[in-house]
Amino acid sequence: MDLDTYSTLDVTIDAGVAWIVLDNPPVNVLGATLIRELHEVLGTLRDDRRVRVVVFSSANPEFFLAHVDIHILDEMDRLQEIADRNPDANLFQGVGELLRHQPQVTIVKLAGKARAGGAEFVAAADLTFAARETAGLGQTEVLMGIVPGGGGTQYLRERVGRNRALELLLTGDLVDADTAAAYGWVNRAVPAAELDDVVDQVAKKIAALSPELIAAAKRLVPPTDLADGLKAEHDAWAELVSGPLPAQLMTRALERGVQTPEGERDLESVMRGIGATL
Repeated sequence: MDLDTYSTLDVTIDAGVAWIVLDNPPVNVLGATLIRELHEVLGTLRDDRRVRVVVFSSANPEFFLAHVDIHILDEMDRLQEIADRNPDANLFQGVGELLRHQPQVTIVKLAGKARAGGAEFVAAADLTFAARETAGLGQTEVLMGIVPGGGGTQYLRERVGRNRALELLLTGDLVDADTAAAYGWVNRAVPAAELDDVVDQVAKKIAALSPELIAAAKRLVPPTDLADGLKAEHDAWAELVSGPLPAQLMTRALERGVQTPEGERDLESVMRGIGATL
């Protein structure tokens, strides 16, 4: 696939850096098309020696990736071929595992909110820099009656440790950039006005290195093998998502405006309010 034929991604390559802007209005949910195009673009870039760094940002300043599309289970047939590419991970885990094993250095520029599958994407990238005043991260699946199914349980434990992972997984709270940095979920929280410059400088410093040097560094600091944990996570997620409670919560969530900007700004309050009525 050519780099200019995506419908949910804007991709440009300049001086060794691939700049990928996620653009799936209205709130950048991780839907079927975006999942497919992420697989395609990362696959295309793997063997592109022009590219040494991949930077992800969002066209929506409020939302980096809201979460996985609530309608995604209705679209699984469209994604079966992609799911079959990685028999050791489910469809949602496959996005994170691509990121974790990408030969280039992957960087997230987090200006807005990333919840659930969006937060998993952030944790799977090599580096993340977050805007102090506006960024937020939440592993909010419990508010939908499920556990993370895209690697979140494993990635969080790797990033923040067991005790903090349990706090984040079981409260479903949205945390600010400073807290995320203190926990180790992101590299640094920086003033929003400086975020573009910070990411630009880091990306260009790394891109100035040879592909061989970057590959050596990534080989010497490899991602942990999470295969067993990912399988256990998938089994727990699959059992819960097939029960009646998640379907009720998700239906009510859509009725209350989730997946619209208004409903997503304080998703936690919306979902806790729904849960209190069931």
